[in-house]
Amino acid sequence: MSTSTAPEVIVIGAGLGGLAAAVDLARGGAKVLVLERHNLPGGFATSFVRGRFEFEPSLHEMGASAALEFLQELDIGLEFHRVPEAYRLLLSDSGTDFRAPYGLEEFESAVIASLGGQERPVREFLRACAQTFDAFGYLSDHPRPSPKTLFRDYGDFLRTGGATTDDVADAVGLSTAARNLIYPYWCYLGVPTNKVSFSIWGSMIHSYLKYGAVIPKGRSHAITTALADAISDAGGSIRYNTEVVGLRTEGRRITGVRTADGDTIGCDRVVANVIPHRIFGRFVEGSSKIPRRERRLMNARRPGMSFFVAYLGLRGSPDELGFTDYSYFIAPHMDTAALIEKTHNRHDPEPMQASICLNRADPEASPPGTTILSITTGSQPEAWSDVTPWTYEREKRRFARLVIEQFERATGIALKNAVEEIETAAPPTFSRYVGSWNGTVYGYEPEPWDGIVPRALSENRERFYRNLRFCGGYAFRAYGYGSSLMSGRAAAAKTLEEMSV
Repeated sequence: MSTSTAPEVIVIGAGLGGLAAAVDLARGGAKVLVLERHNLPGGFATSFVRGRFEFEPSLHEMGASAALEFLQELDIGLEFHRVPEAYRLLLSDSGTDFRAPYGLEEFESAVIASLGGQERPVREFLRACAQTFDAFGYLSDHPRPSPKTLFRDYGDFLRTGGATTDDVADAVGLSTAARNLIYPYWCYLGVPTNKVSFSIWGSMIHSYLKYGAVIPKGRSHAITTALADAISDAGGSIRYNTEVVGLRTEGRRITGVRTADGDTIGCDRVVANVIPHRIFGRFVEGSSKIPRRERRLMNARRPGMSFFVAYLGLRGSPDELGFTDYSYFIAPHMDTAALIEKTHNRHDPEPMQASICLNRADPEASPPGTTILSITTGSQPEAWSDVTPWTYEREKRRFARLVIEQFERATGIALKNAVEEIETAAPPTFSRYVGSWNGTVYGYEPEPWDGIVPRALSENRERFYRNLRFCGGYAFRAYGYGSSLMSGRAAAAKTLEEMSV
C-alpha cells in the first residue's frame, strides 16, 4: 500500500454503493476519500421536508436479506420497520383485487386459491425462482464454483441462464391470469418480462417472498448519514460540494481525479459510483484513446427507466382515509411490454403505478392524524422532451392529477380534499438533483445478454483501467438499494485484495 498522505482510494459519488464501498475500505485499513457533488450523501437515498411532512424520495421497500444483514453488522444504530405485506394488486380491465402476502408457502397458496387451479405451473415457476436465488448464494460463497455441484444442484439455474422471465413462464405453462398475480414486482426492475433476465427476476421475487421487506426508521436518509458517519469513524473522509469533472490517466491506470474547483487529487485506485458512460465519455482526458471495443460495449447497454412521483401529505389518519395496505400496484392489466410503452406517453390515463402508504409500515412516519402517500409511475425521459421551463410545473401538476384520480378510482379512497402538501418529481427533477443521464433512476437494463451472471463473468475483461472499479446501480449486480450496497461491498473487497498483493 502507498505510504503517502494522499488517499489510496478515491470513491467518486456518495450514493449507496459508494458509501458502502468506502465503509469497507476504511475499515479494511485503506486511506479513503469520497468526493460528492451534492451537499449531503445518498443520491436518491435521502429525504426532504415540506410543511410538517418528511418524505421518502425513492425507497419503497428494501429486501430483508444480505444487504440488511450488512447494515445490521455495521452496528451503526439503524432501526427498521417491517413492511406488512408484499402488495395489493388492482387491475382495472379484469377487476382483479389481490392481496399478496409474504412467505413462500403463503404466497403460493394465495395465488393458487385466487386462480382456482394452476397448481403445477405456479409451483414449478416459483421453484425455478428459488433455485436462481440459491445458486447466486452458492456462487457468492464459492469464488471457484464446482461445475459438478452446479450441474447437480442448480441445473434449472444453468438452463435458464439465457432466458427471459416470459421464456420460463411459457416453459412451465403459466397462464395469463397467474402471471397477472405474480408479475407486479417487474416494475422494480423496469424491464418487461419478455426482455428481463429470469435470473435477476427469479432471485428478486424469491428474496422478497422468503425474507420480506423493511423500511428504515428516519427514511433512507438515516441509512446514508449513518454510513457517512461510519466512514469518518473508520478514518475515511468525505468531501461534499466537490464535483469530479476529469480523470488523469497514464496508460491503463488512473493516477488522479480533477474537480470542478480546479484541484487535481492523486490516488492509487478509484471506485466509481457513476455511470460508466460519464467516466469514459466525459471524465477521461483524451477519451478518444479508449479502444473501440470498450466504446461499443458501453453503447450497447441501455440506461434504465425514470419515474414520475407525486408525494402527498394528507390530512386524516390511514384508518380515517381508508388505507388498508402499504403497497399498491395499480394498472389496467399486467401485459408488461404494453405497460412499458405507456411510460413513453405522459398523457396516458392509465399508467402502471406503484404507490405506498408510508404510515402502514411506520405509524409514526407523519404527525398524528395525517398520512403520507407517494404515487410512482414509470416515465421515460422522452415523455417529457417537449416540456419547456415555462410549462414544466404546469405539466407536472397535470400529470399528478391524472395519477391521483387513477388511484382514487382503483381504491375508492378520496384524496383531493385531504391534500395538505404535494410535491412532484419527473425525469428533469432527477437529472438536476443527482446528475443522472436524462433523469434515469435505474442503471443499465438487465437483459439476458447483460444479466448479473454475464456481467460477473466478464467484469475483469471489461476493466480497461486496471485500478478502476464500479459500484452502484450501473455495476454488475444491477440496481436497487440492496444491489447497490452489495456492489459497493464487492468493489471494496476486490480493491483491498489487490492492494494487499
